[in-house]
Amino acid sequence: MRHVKTHHISNPETFKKQLLNWSQQFDEVVWLDSNDYAQKHTSYDAVLAVEAFTIFQTDYFDAFNQLKEYQSSTNDWIFGYLTYDLKNDVERLTSNNHDELGFSDLFFFQPKKLFFLRGNVLETHYLNFVEEELDNDLKKIKSTVTSCVVEKQENNIKIKLRIHKDEYFNKLNTMLSHIHRGDIYEANFCQEFYAEDTTINPIETYKKLNAISKPPFATFMRVYDKYLLSASPERYIKKEGLKITSQPIKGTAKRSTNKQEDEALIKHLSEDIKERSENVMIVDLVRNDLSKTATKGSVTVEELCKVYTFDQVHQMISTVTSQVNASTHPVDIIKTTFPMGSMTGAPKISAMKIIEALEETKRGLYSGAVGYFSPDDDFDFNVVIRSILYNETNKYVSYSVGGAITAKSEPLKEYEECLVKAKAMREVLEN
Repeated sequence: MRHVKTHHISNPETFKKQLLNWSQQFDEVVWLDSNDYAQKHTSYDAVLAVEAFTIFQTDYFDAFNQLKEYQSSTNDWIFGYLTYDLKNDVERLTSNNHDELGFSDLFFFQPKKLFFLRGNVLETHYLNFVEEELDNDLKKIKSTVTSCVVEKQENNIKIKLRIHKDEYFNKLNTMLSHIHRGDIYEANFCQEFYAEDTTINPIETYKKLNAISKPPFATFMRVYDKYLLSASPERYIKKEGLKITSQPIKGTAKRSTNKQEDEALIKHLSEDIKERSENVMIVDLVRNDLSKTATKGSVTVEELCKVYTFDQVHQMISTVTSQVNASTHPVDIIKTTFPMGSMTGAPKISAMKIIEALEETKRGLYSGAVGYFSPDDDFDFNVVIRSILYNETNKYVSYSVGGAITAKSEPLKEYEECLVKAKAMREVLEN
């Protein structure tokens, strides 16, 4: 059982910074920050889960059934991640590409200490046997400095490409030949940028990335020596009561500092036939996925191809919702929609097979999801994109970017879109 207490916070922005810095003493950390982004479906401004009481991690084999068992038997808040390679549990697929990061396929933990911030109200949920630590923790948090002095990185980070430009064009032409032959309509093709023998300061790197992008699904996650520093703009799936909400992103345009030019870029994106068709194809896929657990006739497209503006880019987002029965297990809702359509393609299984053959890197946590289950079977998960992944032991830093390839795709434009998406991560790492 948990000891739940409500507190008034006079300066939430300062408190958020203190809370995040205080969390760095723990080996298991999930920090979720909505950055005050105005969107209908948000539950909290920020959430922090630290210090595992119980842990569940596994490879892909029978992973969803085991997660079901863990989530049901724990009957508490659990936080963690699902990697893209759990596709191999859902379908008869494999992941044999290069992997230097070494994340487990699935990881969840039951935190001893939980913090939910909304406006000026902080809710703390401490497991009963650590509740006497709460007052002392709050004192320490409020006396934590909000910025850390970081030693200058001695080694200049050298970013390398796993797939070079000419090879990228060749692979894209192979993908297009699959599309023209009718094997698939669309597939999300990703490439990795990486740095070897590199040491970074994870928390400062996350803060810089978040300051550049200010996205609604920002995440700092630490699992021992592995880190996720994410500026994700995309929700994968949320359950609130019996309502399911999925918000796929397809369609990206750069920002301009000139107001009229920026407005013209929004208009162009919203009217772009290629971008709209990409988005609609994925909306159809999401509708189909949600229908597997939905009550009859409840799958609805609430928003189609709406352009939202972020600090780095404009994005075309659709919102698809459904209703489920109270008897439907929350893990089944995730299993029947995973991996998310925006990161795979259509038809889904064929697209995943072609992706695996053409990509050079095992996706792992990239294009997976991070989030939580609540004790009353609600959940909320983002899509791991616009993210830096770091294995401290291997001194390996990685970020990947991708784009949806359709019959109308032009390789050069797709390549340029990847560079737009990679810009914030590159800036942060290379200063």
